Amino acid sequence: MSQQPFQKFINPKNNAAIKEKHKQEKKKTKKERAAAIEKHFEEKRAARTRGFENKPEKKTDKRQKYPQKKTEITDKSSFTAGKTNSTVSEMPLNKFIAHCGVTSRRDAVSLITDGKVSVNKKVITEPGFKVNEKDDIFYNGKKLFITKNLVYILLNKPKDYITTTDDPQNRKTVLQLTKNATDQRIYPIGRLDRNTSGVLLLTNDGALTQELTHPSFNVKKVYEVRLDKPLTKADFEKILNGIKLEDGEIFADALAYADPKDKSVIGIELHSGRNRIVRRIFEHLGYDVKGLDRVMYANLTKKNVERGRWRYLSEKEIRLLKFMNKQKNISGAGNNKILKKEIKK
Repeated sequence: MSQQPFQKFINPKNNAAIKEKHKQEKKKTKKERAAAIEKHFEEKRAARTRGFENKPEKKTDKRQKYPQKKTEITDKSSFTAGKTNSTVSEMPLNKFIAHCGVTSRRDAVSLITDGKVSVNKKVITEPGFKVNEKDDIFYNGKKLFITKNLVYILLNKPKDYITTTDDPQNRKTVLQLTKNATDQRIYPIGRLDRNTSGVLLLTNDGALTQELTHPSFNVKKVYEVRLDKPLTKADFEKILNGIKLEDGEIFADALAYADPKDKSVIGIELHSGRNRIVRRIFEHLGYDVKGLDRVMYANLTKKNVERGRWRYLSEKEIRLLKFMNKQKNISGAGNNKILKKEIKK
């Protein structure tokens, strides 16, 4: 039988000798590497020592060292304080009140004109009067300070609650629903009618309130409307083409039947902030609005928030609100598909 298949096992060399040779070579390499590393660090230590020998000695008086430092810090603080004082920003009085969380910028105007606000012990009735944080500003006997702890709340408003901070007739207000949310003074952004339900934002951020309520920011609002009868195709087109009301013409950005089988349920998207605008549109065409629910406001929906409940906005939602695209959305048939989807949520 041929021995060829077993040739690899027939090794004339001694395996133990080969292993020993590799072991010695490895040990030698390790010693050489350690010697090289030691030489490198020795050179660095020598260079450092030479540097200290060549450096002239500098004597310091410890008794003078600390007073000098203290003087430098004092001078620096004085310079910073002077710089801050020279750049104190001024703002209109009504804007200052809004930033203090008392009420919205628009509602602050009436507080000022009614003589309820004083600046530096003098009653001011001009909303545009310039003030800054150094002024002593009082409202109802309390000094106002710009709010630092900002709160943002989304409420799914039920019917029979009015959108105001207080009511002389002692009717139910939206603040009663959020009384346990924060100890800060918050107020609603915009208004929803007593019989209108849906998404409502409340905050003490006056700057954001001003942005979301100003017409130039074109905040998107989507409503579900329940009518007393089906909306005809002719009236459907009239709403899209524009309806002339007593305070001017109004156009819907998008319009859709929420349910193809029930054409009395309509989804409508608007950017207008005019008072009772949705009800007025359909009443102008001879329809009676049986139910009105705001399902979206500034891209925020009432998803996972039961009627009468609230939640805090997330940091991402707050960022999107503050830096949202201010341009108008393109209206048309493409928007109608999106509108149907939002109504069904």
